[in-house]
Amino acid sequence: MADMARPQKAAFLIALLVFLADQLVKYWVTEVVRLRAAGLIEILPIFNLRWVENPGVSMGFLTAETDFHRWLLVIMTGLIAFGVFVWIMRERSRAEAMILGAVLGGALGNILDRARLGYVVDYADLHFGGWQPFYVFNVGDAAISIGVVLLLYRAVFAKGDKPGSEVRDA
Repeated sequence: MADMARPQKAAFLIALLVFLADQLVKYWVTEVVRLRAAGLIEILPIFNLRWVENPGVSMGFLTAETDFHRWLLVIMTGLIAFGVFVWIMRERSRAEAMILGAVLGGALGNILDRARLGYVVDYADLHFGGWQPFYVFNVGDAAISIGVVLLLYRAVFAKGDKPGSEVRDA
């Protein structure tokens, strides 16, 4: 691994930074702000800190109601994170590797929560009046969501910047 190419180094640095940011903000909202006790703190008219213990995965799907289900989710999401790791190791595009690093860092932060606590700590509540376009989320969720959207965008629209796809003059 000493010969790791630059795209992989950048990806793992991004993963580490996202993981640390996710865990530091979660520590801040739980231990410093004590959001669990407060339940809800209005920050802006469109943004609140709201305590949510998410026992499921994205948008509350696959809710872990027992310890068996909890550990099954840890294993399942761990396998997905391992798949992202393998993808990073094979990726030649620096941009895509960095995007995958953000996804990996977010996933690892949420996996750690689920393993330690039995749920993922969510706290960011973005809303516009009564319209709430997102579920309550955290830094890891945001990194995963933005990463997936960027990967989809690049897959559909950014064909010209993949290695080997350059248009050559005849």
